[in-house]
Amino acid sequence: MASARNLLLLSSSRLHGHGYLEHARGQLEDLFKGANVKTVLFVPYALRDHDKYTATVRNALQPWGYNVEGLHTKPDREKALKEAQAIFVGGGNTFVLLRTLYEMQLLDPIRELVLQRGLPYVGSSAGTNVATRSIHTTNDMPVAYPPSFEALALVPFNINPHYLDPESGSQHKGETRDERIEEFVAYHGLPVLGLREGTSVRVQGEKATLLGDRHAKLFKPDGEAEELAPQADLSFLMQK
Repeated sequence: MASARNLLLLSSSRLHGHGYLEHARGQLEDLFKGANVKTVLFVPYALRDHDKYTATVRNALQPWGYNVEGLHTKPDREKALKEAQAIFVGGGNTFVLLRTLYEMQLLDPIRELVLQRGLPYVGSSAGTNVATRSIHTTNDMPVAYPPSFEALALVPFNINPHYLDPESGSQHKGETRDERIEEFVAYHGLPVLGLREGTSVRVQGEKATLLGDRHAKLFKPDGEAEELAPQADLSFLMQK
């Protein structure tokens, strides 16, 4: 059976020179309008102050004509998910987010709703990390301990949000982002997509496309890396 995926996976919610989510407005509205979304169910568990975080997203989306409700305010979270028009899983600490999703037993309901029923899913930063196979390629500190690093697996590859290129001429002797990602690839033999700020991945069924005005860097299972241009077809990554 063909997947009903309808995803937008953002590297970040903020981009220098833009207001909160402003750089992704066209991408968000394309997804929301295409699915007749009027109200977005926000998942704020990656930050500690859920009310404040939800208000931040509401203040960004409401002027564009979208209502925002916080999942944390719902007495029956699984029912709220089933009734949602779209969900937006925000960024913050990926370990805290994934642990909370496990504790609340929300992974399976979200996975089923997105993959089988076509519930539109927006992820940003940590919300993008948990949409992938695992959170092994997050940049966050493990301040919390989820029972597993395995995540929603809405896409069958890993992403590194906020990807930063090695600084040319740097005298820093610690590991670069590239070296850390290459270490993951060496151990797991799986591809990792490095998403620079302002880029995102749009997934529709089995089709995936790189959005934004910057390249992304793909770290391949064979240890090689490739630069992918904006609007690149990433559908090959959807093959398990």
